[in-house]
Order: sequence, then C-alpha cells, then structure tokens
Amino acid sequence: MISIEGILKFLPHRYPFLLVDRVEDLQPGKSIVALKNVSIGEPYFQGHFPDKKIMPGVLLVEAIAQAGGILLFHSIPDPERKFVVLSKIENAKFRRLVIPGDQLRLEAEILKLRTKFCCLRGRATVDGEVVVEGVLVAGLLDRED
Repeated sequence: MISIEGILKFLPHRYPFLLVDRVEDLQPGKSIVALKNVSIGEPYFQGHFPDKKIMPGVLLVEAIAQAGGILLFHSIPDPERKFVVLSKIENAKFRRLVIPGDQLRLEAEILKLRTKFCCLRGRATVDGEVVVEGVLVAGLLDRED
C-alpha cells in the first residue's frame, strides 16, 4: 500500500488535480490498483453540474492515467529522469455516472512498455460496477533539469 505521502513523491499533480488517494496493490511492470474518494468538496462539482453533481468523464480518465503514472514510475529504469504525458485515449467507454460519496477503484495494466511510450489498459469501478474503461497511451519524455 502507498499512502498519499508516497503518491506525492511519484506524481507531479497537486490539489485540485491530484486524483489518486491511495495505492492498494502495485506489481511493477504489470499492474496497479488505486483508490480515489469522491467528495462533495471537489471543486469541479460547483459547475458540473450545480443541480446534479457528476464527476466529469475526462477526470475519470485522468484518474486512471495518474494511477498508470505511478505504475510506470515503478516499472522503468531511472524514473526520476522521465516525465510521463498522456498522448492517446483509445476505445474509452463510459458506463455509469460518478457522484459524491462514491469510491473509485482505479485499475491499470501494462500492455506494452517501450523506451519512449507505454500502452495501458485501464478501468475505474464503483462498488464492482464498471464506470469507465479504455486503453491509454503515454509518452515517456526525458526531463530537462
């Protein structure tokens, strides 16, 4: 398990854009399971939508991508010299609304890992029901420190 303090070491994201609260399971080079607790206090609920609070689909995909980023950090050599960017989303399917009080279970598995890119299969579930699923491609860029 990786707590929020550990996650902050791996992801460059910060509030309000950090979308992973805890890592439950991590198998370097293979897969990750992480959690995101969806709170009524999330800033996007002010405008999406005022009368019916729904987590935006793009943020659901971003949450999976962030979990995938943590997985990649643990799967590549010299991760501190790389910067991961989302470059493609394939076959995304949204199957259920996510509302305040839900807990997202974020899952990602590596399909292909190369020097300059990675292909991940990801999905998010709430109470065992699929919310979103798809394939994400990430570019692995060299950091310019």
